[in-house]
Amino acid sequence: MSRLHAHPSADAEDLLHTLVRLTGEVLEGIKLQEARVELALALQRQVLPAELPSVPGLTVAARYVPARRGLEIGGDWYDAFVMADGTIGVAIGDVQGHDAEAAAFVGQVRSGLRAVARATTDPGDVLAQVNELLVSMASGLFVTCSFLRFDPATHELAGARAGHTPAVWATAGGSPHAVLDAGGLPLGMFPGEYYPVTRRVLTTEGAVVLVTDGVVEGPRFPIEEGLEAVAALAHAGFDADADLLASSVIKIADMTGHSDDAAVVVLRHAAPSPP
Repeated sequence: MSRLHAHPSADAEDLLHTLVRLTGEVLEGIKLQEARVELALALQRQVLPAELPSVPGLTVAARYVPARRGLEIGGDWYDAFVMADGTIGVAIGDVQGHDAEAAAFVGQVRSGLRAVARATTDPGDVLAQVNELLVSMASGLFVTCSFLRFDPATHELAGARAGHTPAVWATAGGSPHAVLDAGGLPLGMFPGEYYPVTRRVLTTEGAVVLVTDGVVEGPRFPIEEGLEAVAALAHAGFDADADLLASSVIKIADMTGHSDDAAVVVLRHAAPSPP
């Protein structure tokens, strides 16, 4: 019996070479995507503050979790710092887009906000001037943001909002609720925007919870249900440790089914000391 020797045809060899080439391209694409994700995450970590301020009457805590999928990293951010007049500035925001470019833009926004806050501490003025700065950069990106100012001498909490998710406020003896203060458009869209300021004197102990939409909105949760979940936690833990409350709130992001990154800032305020 003769032995048959099978040799691949020219067409089969061409197909094999094509498959090898395509496999190599897919693997290179995967490596490139992984590198971009790592870069975005590294940039994001660099722009988040290493520590948060604490002054008599106010404790600040925050949490950030990266995206659950692919390149959805790099848009959410927060910051808190002592300003020149001794007041505390607290910001949270969400940049349009989620990739290395968005993460780098976060750094520009945060640096610009801190620079502006050296000249004025009024939340509305801060947002208006940062808006003008971003518009002049013509990057094509915009950012939602809430900026709050706490004065430890008067216990006044002043805030302004630029298209950002409402805050949740819970106080002793009161019902928790989303704070739907008037606001303006996201930063970086149009020049000449105005950002109204809401001022409150904190007369009782409580907590203000700031979140990005990655915490409260997703395929499984409309934003109203997400905010209700935050309000329930704030009501139960307004007098607890700020870090503990922040850790509890960030877990809501796992329930929404959202693939975005997520950030939480908790301002735990004490009742003013009697004169």
